[in-house]
This record gives sequence, C-alpha cells and structure tokens, in this order.
Amino acid sequence: MATVIGRWLGVAVAVCFLTGLFSHLQQSGPGWLFIPTRPASLYRVTQGLHVLSGTMAVPLLLAKLWTVYPKLFARPPWPPSRKAAGMIVERLSILVLVSALALELFTGFLNTLQWYPWPFPFRQTHYALAWIIVGALLVHLAIKFPLITSHWRGTAADREASQGTGLSRRSMFRAVAGAGALVGIASVGQSAPVLGSIAVLAPRKPGIGPQGLPVNRTARDAGVTAVDADWRLTVRGPKQLEYSLDELRALPQNRSALPIACVEGWSQGARWEGVRIRDLLALCGAPMSSRVRVISMEQDGFYTTSELPPQFAADPLTLLALRLNGSDLDLDHGFPARIIAPNRPGVLQTKWVHRLEVLP
Repeated sequence: MATVIGRWLGVAVAVCFLTGLFSHLQQSGPGWLFIPTRPASLYRVTQGLHVLSGTMAVPLLLAKLWTVYPKLFARPPWPPSRKAAGMIVERLSILVLVSALALELFTGFLNTLQWYPWPFPFRQTHYALAWIIVGALLVHLAIKFPLITSHWRGTAADREASQGTGLSRRSMFRAVAGAGALVGIASVGQSAPVLGSIAVLAPRKPGIGPQGLPVNRTARDAGVTAVDADWRLTVRGPKQLEYSLDELRALPQNRSALPIACVEGWSQGARWEGVRIRDLLALCGAPMSSRVRVISMEQDGFYTTSELPPQFAADPLTLLALRLNGSDLDLDHGFPARIIAPNRPGVLQTKWVHRLEVLP
C-alpha cells in the first residue's frame, strides 16, 4: 500500500518540481537561457499543473504517512550495527523529506491566497525547499529500493496484511484517489474556466474582476492612485521617443488573444489591443535582436521592472497594450499601458508602464 501511494505521490512531486523549475527559470533564469514564446499558453498550462499537482499532493502525503506511521517509531536494533545505522539514516532522510515537503505544500498553498505570515522571502525559500525535497527523496529511494522493488506489485500476503487494518487495499486506494481528485476538481477551475463554478478551493474565479479579468495587485496596492493628463511613454534607444496616450493610440494598433497566467495558478484568456513592441523598436532605430527593460510607475514591489528577452520583444503577439476586452484598460489592469506577451508569468506582464529602455 505504501509503495502504490508512494508512486502516486512521486508523480505529483515530479510534476510539481519540473513545472515549478520552469516558472523559476522564467523569472530568475540566467541571461543566456532561451525561453520560447510558443506555445503562447504554455505557461498557463505548466503553472496550472504546478499548483494542481501541489494541491493534490496534500492528501497523498497524508495517506503515505498513515501507511508507514507505525514503523516510524520502531526502535533500531541494539547493540549498534550496520542495520541500525541504516535505520537511522533512513529516519533522518524521512524527517528531512516530510518536513520540507509539508512546509513546501503549506507555504505554497498560502501563496495562492497571497498571505505571507512569515519573515523569509517566499520565492527563494520555495525554490530552495524544492531542491532539498529532491535530494532527500533520492536518498530515501536509494535506501528503500530493495523494499520498493519487492512490493512494486502487490502480493497475496500484502492484501491479507492490509485486511488486518480494518480497511482493504482497494478501499484505501479509492479513498485516497477520491480525496486527490476532489481537491483537484475543487481548485483547477481557476485555470480551467469550464470548472470555475465549482472551484470552491480556488482563490480566483474566472470572469470576476474589472473588465471580466481577475486582479492580483491593485493600483492602490501598487501606489498608483491616478494617472496625470500629461503622462508620457518614453522609449530610450538609438533615438529617444516620447508619446502621449493619444499619440500611442494614433500608431498602428494590433490585437492579441493571450492569457494572463499567474504564479498562484489562476489564468484567463483575454483580448488585448495596442502597439507592438517590435514596432516601437523599429521607430527608435533599434534592431529586432534587442532586449527591452520595462519600467512601471509602481512605487514599491518586487516587479517594478521586467525585461523582455529578444525573442519576446520581437514576437508579433507582444504588445504595449492600451485596451482590454474592447475598452480602455482599467487602472487596476495597468492603465494607461501595460505589457502583454505570450508564454510569460503574470508578474512579468508589467502594468502602469511609463518607460521602455532598449538594452544591448
């Protein structure tokens, strides 16, 4: 029973780790790393899977602990021997693995609620814990490998032993699978709008928010309470350009149907209109291979600036968006202008843009 549930938990942890690694590299990867712009909804899928697999891992972890709980407190043989040393190493690996995994899932869930009742930085800690979990898991698997292989397929003896617990293997598997499926269905609606009405565990609901789109960080939270009539967009490149909002609207406008996909797991598609970043590069005389730094009017926060690598700046879907779903941007959605690009985390789709800087 422990082996079968461990396989399920292993799949959830692997999916959660790999999709989380992709998100981390999007936000903090080395400059030489190439992130593709297609598929345009790739980040929406990977981050949705990240939060979904992490949520479903909670009942799996509890079930796994339930199956092995009596053995965790068995005394090592005395006097000390090689077997006793192996048991001590095994217990230590389990202690590290369970502690790190529980903390990872707990803080990850609170992050989806944007509640941070701790003094340490969430993103860096979340990333470090992921590697600790992987290391502890590899040690644990190495120690338990002989036992895992001998119980990879359940035997008649296993089934007879499980009947003594008062709960058959089949009933236990059904209960665990049902619990995992239930929490998954109750949360996946934040990234799958068709299930939005039953997403009772999801902190964001599709279609709810200004202009029919949820908001993570409001203009008030960002310190952008109003935009002056003399607002200008500055483009710093080989030629320095400056545009009023009306002048931006007079430039050729383009449309992109792209999702906002946030690290908390929610996402929703929308229709955006504005000026292509590649057109602004051409107007200021910059090559299409340029990187672009985007600077917000936001007063405080971790994402007051972002950077568009060359493949994103040159992509025809990447816009300095002025309109959303057929109307001017709401202030909470970044009025007067924001970035929207394919396959990007929402935190990098910078709002309240007032300056673009062409980088070498």
